[in-house]
Order: sequence, then C-alpha cells, then structure tokens
Amino acid sequence: MTSLDIDTVKLRPRTVPFEHARSWLLVPADRPERVRAALESDADAVVIDLEDAVAPEAKSSARDAVAELLSSGDVRAWVRVNDATTVGWADDVAVLGGLPGLAGVMLAKVEDGDHVDATSARLPARAPIVALIESAVGIEAATSIARRAGTSRLAFGSGDFRRDTGIADEAIGLAYPRTRLTVASRAARLPGPVDGPTRAFDGETLLAQTRDAITAGMTGRLCLRAEQTAEVNAAFTPGADAVAAAREILAGEPVAGDPSDVPRRAAALKVVTLADVYN
Repeated sequence: MTSLDIDTVKLRPRTVPFEHARSWLLVPADRPERVRAALESDADAVVIDLEDAVAPEAKSSARDAVAELLSSGDVRAWVRVNDATTVGWADDVAVLGGLPGLAGVMLAKVEDGDHVDATSARLPARAPIVALIESAVGIEAATSIARRAGTSRLAFGSGDFRRDTGIADEAIGLAYPRTRLTVASRAARLPGPVDGPTRAFDGETLLAQTRDAITAGMTGRLCLRAEQTAEVNAAFTPGADAVAAAREILAGEPVAGDPSDVPRRAAALKVVTLADVYN
C-alpha cells in the first residue's frame, strides 16, 4: 500500500458506536484505492486488513502504510491483525499500539481466550478487540473467549469456518455456529456478534444471508465491498412501522398480571433504542 492522500478523500464520520455497528467493511491494507472507497462508504466500521488480504511478502510495507495513515488521528479505522500464533501478529500490535487513529483491533483466527489476553496486553488500556472466530475449535471455545476482559465483541469468520468443517454455505448448516456466538455473547454481556460476509455479488443473496444472521440473533455483518454496506445497515435498522409500534407500546400503561407484557415492553425498548442510535 502506498501513501494515501487523505486530502482527496471525502471522509464519512463514523457516528455509530462499535457496540452497535452493523456493517464492518474489510479492505486490503495494500490497496489504497479500496481503502479510499471504504473511508467514503456507508460502513459503520472500516477494517483495514493486514491478514488474509495481504500476501506475506507485502505485509511489512502494508503495515508501515497503515501506521502512516493512522498516525495523525485524522483518519480512524479498525485493523484486522494476524492471528496470535504468528510472527506477523507481534509485528502488527507493536506498530499499531500507540496510533491515535486506531479505533480497535479485529483479531484473526481466535481459538483460545489467551489469544485475546496477549493482544490486549500489548495494546493501550481499554482498546476494543473484536475476536474473529473462524474454526470449529474457536466456536467450541466461544464462551471462554467472550468472557475475557479484552474481548469487546465476537465476529464469525464463516469462510474459514466452512473450509475447516466442510459445512455448506447454507442457513441450516450455519445455524449452530451463528447461534453459538449469539449465546456466548449474551452470556458474557457483550453486544450481539458480527456475522461473516456474503461473497456473492447479487443483492438478493446479501439480503437473504443478512436475514439469516438476524434470525440467529446477530447484530452486524462483515462486508467485502463498499456497496454492500448501505444494504446491510438498512437490514439491521428498525423500520418506521416497527418503531411507531414500539413507541405506542411504551407509551401505554404496563398490563398488570399479563406475563407477556414485560418481554413485549423490553422488545419495544430495544427497537426504540436502536432507532435512536442509527438515526
């Protein structure tokens, strides 16, 4: 990645807190034109990728370019770092740790809570870490990973998970890992997890897979192309009719003796809260 002239970029402010971020746009660290498009996109979170998207021989120069980009604080972005069992990981966190533009770290291929602990120890205090779980081992360790103090949110590396397990890219096959991450997140009092990306180019598949993720309790998605971000954001945002109905429920008096009233009001409050966050 060569230096990116930020003066030529129409930076879009990221106003959605990462806890509620819907679209997480992954962009290769060695592709300045893709980074530029990401910074101008509708993504709630831009994630500059130093891991799978960058060839081994290009990682050093890509890392230096990311450090230059985030050194002033004019640009804020997340960075996906290499997994904690690699030499690349140590180099990544050593360079990124003190950068004012680092919004947080997405840690690749997490299979043990110790991976999060080691990463957190090398970053500034309270720097958020999204643990990307991409294997059967990681899925089965999800509760332990979620409960580590440094874990801020879980994400699903669905492509590598499917390669690891042989599970097809179908809703029924991915239902278990998706809900497993949702339950682990809730048990650890974390925000809902971020689903893996849609690789197909058509909007119909993107919408269908996003609906599958929502059904499983997930609250965000990784995106591979800037044009996916607006559609993902819309899918996770409560519609006007849902918000109006929720406000009506909350405006009414609690119904004494109705066991369904408490969960109904809780669901309505969640809808109104999300609407306020996204609007």
